[in-house]
Amino acid sequence: PLSPQEHGLDFQRLLDASAYKETFRQDMIRWGEEKRHADPGFFCRAAVEGAVQPVWVVSDTRRLSDVEWFRDVYGDVVQTVRVVAAEETRKRRNWVFVTGVDDAESECGLDQGVAFDWVITNDGDELALGEQLETLLQSLHRSL
Repeated sequence: PLSPQEHGLDFQRLLDASAYKETFRQDMIRWGEEKRHADPGFFCRAAVEGAVQPVWVVSDTRRLSDVEWFRDVYGDVVQTVRVVAAEETRKRRNWVFVTGVDDAESECGLDQGVAFDWVITNDGDELALGEQLETLLQSLHRSL
């Protein structure tokens, strides 16, 4: 299994929706699963290491164990946000379902079992998206 740092992979290219990312995707998922199995908080601790700001946005948590870790460590200050888009929207954005990847825990581990504090819909309506984000930001500002 691969990690970008251990194998000289181009980290920025792994963040986009390119063929480069897809070449290494299953190996990266396998590597991540091995790390989580050995230590469920491995990636969560790495995400917050050295952070001192009063508000953090931790994007792209993928598993219930990640959400549970943040809630256990930080308690009631944790706000969970799920961004959703209709399957038709995702397809217009060039998403193609890949069996063994898109149905793996790394892609759908939070589809059940989490009561999200916020659900943001991103189907291409910029005005609606902006209004939802503004409401979220106002709520977060009030809680500081």
